Amino acid sequence: MTTNFTRRSCLKAISRGLIAGVVARGADGFALDARSESKAERSKLSMPGLYPGGVCAVENPAVLVSGKYQAEQVQKMIRRGMMELTGADGWVDAWRQFFEPGDIVGIKVNPVGQSAGVISDATVVQEIIAGLKAAGVKRQDIVAYDRYRKEFYSAGFDKWLPEGVRISWATDEVDNTQQNIAGYDPDHYMDMALTLPGFSVDNLTARRSYAAQFITKQVNKVINLPVLKDHQSAGITMCLKNLSHGLVNNVNRSHSSPSLNACNTFIPAVVAMPVIRNKVVLNILDGVKGLYNGGPGGKPEFVWEHHTLYFSTDPVSLDHIGWEVIDAKREAVGMKKLVESLPDKNSTFVHRQPEHVEIAGALGLGVWDRNRIDLREFKV
Repeated sequence: MTTNFTRRSCLKAISRGLIAGVVARGADGFALDARSESKAERSKLSMPGLYPGGVCAVENPAVLVSGKYQAEQVQKMIRRGMMELTGADGWVDAWRQFFEPGDIVGIKVNPVGQSAGVISDATVVQEIIAGLKAAGVKRQDIVAYDRYRKEFYSAGFDKWLPEGVRISWATDEVDNTQQNIAGYDPDHYMDMALTLPGFSVDNLTARRSYAAQFITKQVNKVINLPVLKDHQSAGITMCLKNLSHGLVNNVNRSHSSPSLNACNTFIPAVVAMPVIRNKVVLNILDGVKGLYNGGPGGKPEFVWEHHTLYFSTDPVSLDHIGWEVIDAKREAVGMKKLVESLPDKNSTFVHRQPEHVEIAGALGLGVWDRNRIDLREFKV
């Protein structure tokens, strides 16, 4: 699935700099050079984590009944997936490889896609919380998060979180300009010479994306809980994009029109911020349902039941596998692969940019090479 980039120099420039945390400007005025100002201590759990290149897929045809998640089946899937990912003899020991008493753990949920019904599900989040509790993490040290408070509540997440689990958000509601940095941390940002139309590149707030205080000040570890979806501009929205567009502000500049699309470089540059790459220690991709066209919101007609949860510490490898799954479904229904698709009434962007996954691999965020990805598939 390797793609050819028209801006190969961009990849080289970004990969040279962001692996070290900084990209120096001066590549003949190249507009998308990026610089990260962010600090967080690196550990063995930092991306790509304990199991680089490892992806575990657990399928369970019984997980959905009349379109609704079955809690008992979800529990079987998550316990099996965690054990197979880690090689632990028991599910509690699997969770203990990542978490311990005293940790304050954030869960990055995904409420986008309510119209199609492809969002984070209560049963999955509740079982993740059960795993954290088994590892010794107190309920009050678990924080469920999404960027917008109103979107979090409209998805109903607050109604099914266990008592004691905290809720966090960066700002109250969707703001298309996203220049208000209240709720974000001015000491942690990604600076890229790209702004929304009408803003000057000399305006530091307009050319920076600041990390939410949730990840800089409130938690020391994060579980990333994306869902299996395509995306009109980014190609796919899974592990990497759930972080890049959910943990910082000023993201609309990355895809402000169907032809002004810079997701391929924006997404990896944000995730490479140390405060993100060093705190996100586990990715659980909810592929029980999937969306193969018109994402991220989508329509019910493009939703299918995939009955699978995916587990990895490596967001690049997991997104690579998810990309293959989306393409396979598109081809099965007679559609073109993501990189070959043209705009239509449901996906209006001139070109989708799933190549952000390979660029993230070049930044050391995970394993891109398909020959080095160890995909293990199980049924329960």
